[in-house]
Amino acid sequence: MSLIGNIIWIVFGGWMIALEYIIGGIVLCLTIVGIPFGIQCFKLAIVGFAPFGQQVQPGRTLTGCLSLPLNIIWFIFGGFWVFLTHLFWGVIFCITIIGIPFGMQHFKLAGLAFAPFGRGI
Repeated sequence: MSLIGNIIWIVFGGWMIALEYIIGGIVLCLTIVGIPFGIQCFKLAIVGFAPFGQQVQPGRTLTGCLSLPLNIIWFIFGGFWVFLTHLFWGVIFCITIIGIPFGMQHFKLAGLAFAPFGRGI
């Protein structure tokens, strides 16, 4: 079931979501300060390309006590808008019965976009 969901997701825009996150990650990785944020964009790109069958797990992190300050910086400088975008599309997709699985994937991406540091896939 997750294979069919991922194929439909990719055909109807999942590849664009992943491409946007990859481009953002590359741009952020051009600076030394942006490398941790670029890596989080790549994490979002993986989930954005094929979200069905992927689990977002808390606690799998290498940043340790830096997760909270990095999440705050992420949220202030762009994560808020990414979060709102996924939240908006999640609500739009959940209006119809057929779109509910895709809306739930957008809610999963919204949660990851809200605070990506300190979470693993």
